[in-house]
Amino acid sequence: MNSNYNPGYIQHKEALLELINSFDSIGTVFGDGDRNLIKTVELEGLHLNIKSFKEPNYINQIVYQYFRKSKARRSFEYASILKEKEIGTPDPIAFFEFKKGIGFGKSFYISEHQLPDLTFRELVQDSSFPNHEQILRAFTRFTFQLHEKGVEFQDHSPGNTLIFIRKEEIYFSLVDLNRMKFKPLDFRERMYNFRRLTPKKEMVDIMSDEYSKHIQKPKKEVFELMWEFTLEFQRKFHRKQKRKKLLKSLF
Repeated sequence: MNSNYNPGYIQHKEALLELINSFDSIGTVFGDGDRNLIKTVELEGLHLNIKSFKEPNYINQIVYQYFRKSKARRSFEYASILKEKEIGTPDPIAFFEFKKGIGFGKSFYISEHQLPDLTFRELVQDSSFPNHEQILRAFTRFTFQLHEKGVEFQDHSPGNTLIFIRKEEIYFSLVDLNRMKFKPLDFRERMYNFRRLTPKKEMVDIMSDEYSKHIQKPKKEVFELMWEFTLEFQRKFHRKQKRKKLLKSLF
């Protein structure tokens, strides 16, 4: 077994390992568990989120064992980097990796469990949500700060940004962190990073207007590229969904 712990939680080391060893029989399942299983559990006053990553196929068992960091380890390390950069994300607490023969087996990531007021998905689904535009503009400024700090969140999608509203303040917290790059981003890369967030043109219009104020480019230029990447993503997404339905009907 390989593991690492956040120094701030090292006093819970033995209890955390026990949670992993008894994962199948503890906690409450959170979410749909489509690919990976997530459970929430209480431990000594802490509200924890434990993510059990699906065991990789044979090829990836070798890849993750010898050539590439696991999703659990990347989640832990990337969350630690975000914290250093003062970017919102649940506290990383620990990760665990287990071998399977000569390859890689199960892995787990433990983090703080947060209860947001909403996610970005609610903004997409409900245009009448209170202060919709104010929240959307604040989210755009948050994304601009990600880019300025050299963070490319490759899973920047509706369910992966938690939103907290505290009186006049709006806070954001990123989850599902195992796909990130840390580097300077050029203009096209920044616009490309918005592609998965919403298919709604009116939302892209607001985000491009807000982003243009901070990057000091004409709104028209920002909107056109942001919208171009959005449409491209939507076309690919719907083609993929049609293929899935076709294959499902055949088998």
